[in-house]
Amino acid sequence: MNTKKPTEPKDVSGLDRSDIERLIEVIHDKGIQEFELEQGGMKLRIVSNRAAAATQIVYAAEPPAVHHAPAAVAAAPAAAAPAAAPVDETAGLKKVTSPMVGTFYRAPSPGAKNFAEIGDKVTEDSVLCIIEAMKLMNEIKAEVRGTVRKVLVENGQPVEYGQALFLVDPN
Repeated sequence: MNTKKPTEPKDVSGLDRSDIERLIEVIHDKGIQEFELEQGGMKLRIVSNRAAAATQIVYAAEPPAVHHAPAAVAAAPAAAAPAAAPVDETAGLKKVTSPMVGTFYRAPSPGAKNFAEIGDKVTEDSVLCIIEAMKLMNEIKAEVRGTVRKVLVENGQPVEYGQALFLVDPN
């Protein structure tokens, strides 16, 4: 007669931000559409919609829920005649991407001056924004020298790992 008890897995609440980011990367890399883990009153659920390039993470306990709405995809009507090739306005611009999932903020606090505006000259160490992830404020630096040409995310909007935040002209 076997009287051994199964060992309890590590409590999900023991996961840190880097563990969750690595988990999200593996889930995306493997093409897993949905993942759920529940331990010790904590529930982690990751739903991936690769066609809409969106991920949803829902927490049942602290930290508060972060929801990412899938992007709408509209069907383009068929063109009757071939049109001239559109000019790529982003050619030659460097993307500054999000290193994590979180909430995008352009300023250090509400009502404060934005870290960077369109037309500002930046260096590799210039802070462009902050991303709040699991109640931690993370400064995002330009990592490229140049001029800010576009801000691609609205203040307070949720962002994904690898999502483009700014376009910087390195010239």
